[in-house]
Amino acid sequence: MDSFDYREAFARNIGWLTPDEQAVLGSKQVAIAGLGGVGGSHLMTLARLGIGRFHVADLDHFELANFNRQAGASVHNLGREKVEVLAEMALAVNPELVIGRFPAGVDEDNVGEFLSGVDLFVDGLDFFALEARRLVFAACASLGIPAVTAAPLGMGAAVLTFLPGRMSFEDYFCLEGLPEEEQLVRFLLGLSPAMLQRGYLVEPGAVDLAAHRGPSTAMACELCSGLAATEALKILLRRGRVIAAPRGLQLDAYRNRLVKTWRPGGNRNPVQRLGLAIARRQLARIRDAGKDHAPPVETGARAILELARWAPSGDNTQPWRFELKGERHVVVHGHDTRDHCVYDLRGHASQIALGALLETLTLAATPLGLRTEVSRREEMPDNQPTFDVRWAPEAGVEPDSLVPYIKLRATQRRAMRTRALRGAEKRALEAAVSPSYSVLWLEGFAKRLEVARFLFDSAGLRLTLREAFEVHRSIIEWGATFSEDRIPERAVGLDPLMSRITRWALGDWRRIELMNTYFAGTLAPRVLLDFIPALSCAAHALIVAPSPPFSTDDFVSAGRAVQRFWLSATRLGLWQQPEMTPLIFSAYARDGVRFSESEAHRHRAERLATRLDALATPELARRAVWMGRLGAGPAPKSRSLRLPLDRLLVDGGSQGAPAHHERHAEREESSERPAESDPAEPVSVSIANHGAQARGGAE
Repeated sequence: MDSFDYREAFARNIGWLTPDEQAVLGSKQVAIAGLGGVGGSHLMTLARLGIGRFHVADLDHFELANFNRQAGASVHNLGREKVEVLAEMALAVNPELVIGRFPAGVDEDNVGEFLSGVDLFVDGLDFFALEARRLVFAACASLGIPAVTAAPLGMGAAVLTFLPGRMSFEDYFCLEGLPEEEQLVRFLLGLSPAMLQRGYLVEPGAVDLAAHRGPSTAMACELCSGLAATEALKILLRRGRVIAAPRGLQLDAYRNRLVKTWRPGGNRNPVQRLGLAIARRQLARIRDAGKDHAPPVETGARAILELARWAPSGDNTQPWRFELKGERHVVVHGHDTRDHCVYDLRGHASQIALGALLETLTLAATPLGLRTEVSRREEMPDNQPTFDVRWAPEAGVEPDSLVPYIKLRATQRRAMRTRALRGAEKRALEAAVSPSYSVLWLEGFAKRLEVARFLFDSAGLRLTLREAFEVHRSIIEWGATFSEDRIPERAVGLDPLMSRITRWALGDWRRIELMNTYFAGTLAPRVLLDFIPALSCAAHALIVAPSPPFSTDDFVSAGRAVQRFWLSATRLGLWQQPEMTPLIFSAYARDGVRFSESEAHRHRAERLATRLDALATPELARRAVWMGRLGAGPAPKSRSLRLPLDRLLVDGGSQGAPAHHERHAEREESSERPAESDPAEPVSVSIANHGAQARGGAE
């Protein structure tokens, strides 16, 4: 190419390199085995550094699974050989390159030719290609060729360099004669003794050593190429310190950490051997967790239901069961919890949850280009609301922007940031419920303090209400970080001591009375779980209906608005915690619902109704369908999950028997066991009376 000039093309390297050093790099030859996630980036980075000669090897072709990270992966290159595509890309950077191509990969027959005349080997092989990797590194050691391996780990990279006459690849990793899975564990921990990436693996099912599958990111691949190319520069120009095995380097951009590692003896090192034992156990747990949580790949109606089952419900009761009538028709059998839950005596809480489910079903169908039609079977009683949900293809139906947030939406019971909501955030949340519903904002420190006192007093009613005791002690899964059908203990918001006291107190109502009478039992939970959180947020909000809700359809409609509001908040990076108990007690007081045998408790509910009127005006208080707090901040580390879809499916002869009733009965028996029988379990006090639905907290 007459217009190409090497010196001008790489002139911007000068300054960090001298002109003479740039000329030296132009004469060097580098071998790269593997042109996937890291190998392709290695080639392009080294080509732009000005390396003049390459041997490249890869036996694979580009496919869709490569698109998230691999240089050269594009629709145009689907099905093409990676060797040919990457060679074209490198030659487009430097048409004077000399590139030896090995489209059959590297094996015993051609490894000598692959490394012939090479000044440096850079490892771009797939993580699981241990046989080929050991072959090439052994040949490098025999031929006196320095070799660099850089592994993409999470959102970072780990680098090891093997220099002639120093510790070899095999001496460091100690892989010979071991089963493949053990080799993989040793390779992983040998590369990254610090294991900085381990703490933010969020989908255990994505790791499957046996199936040669693991997650990857483009950021990690690019970091690998930068680190490996820097080591290459130092080796090829013989300047700068090269960190060689048994020393290594791990940079993790997600954790904002750089760690230099040193393992004399490699995997034979006593510290490393202990780390290997721990890594084996952790990988086994990840493998088991992946089996538990990786949902099956569903299509059609099941795919919609698989996503829709993540709709919120009080105490994670999931008051619905699904009857599949076909790919375009599902019957939703609803039920409520009025027979055992004081917060749902008229079924309104469950009806709101069912509305949230129906809205989620509608959203989940949009990526399939389907329009949703919902009709309620009017002949069914209010405690068994039943809906026919039908889908039909319709031109112009686009995936709703809220769909990616359905599974991310969660309740945050811990402190949120107190920065005020921005105008754009409030407008987006108001638009999510308009035109039928509006939002009343209670914000600013003075108003948050007023709400905090209101919730503190509401909690005083809840925590001393005998009728709520069985509900409170049935809804927490003790010792759990996640729960399929309850609220996990670690999501409640209690410290370990308070949690332990609560679990003990929930064993018997007499313990609750004892704590409340002699030890100010309600004070700590009211402060920790109501007053402080009410102050630690950006604002409180009420969703207000156009008229006071009365019928099942009114509350179902409200639930649909609540779900859009909540998902919109999640999309904005905001968390929520529902605060429904005051609304429920106030409605009981206004409508004369006898929710307790205690006249004192009924009077307290009347006072709450008066205070709610003062907070929101009497008219708005009667039209309020939802109340909660919002704010930015870190994601909750513990949350409720959902029952597997197969457990939510029923046949035509079933009315969708509420599994919550069954687990409620089970909890009655199990909760009789004294907490002392398992001292290792952290647990709490009248917080016994602190469940999500007890506080109106949907899960």
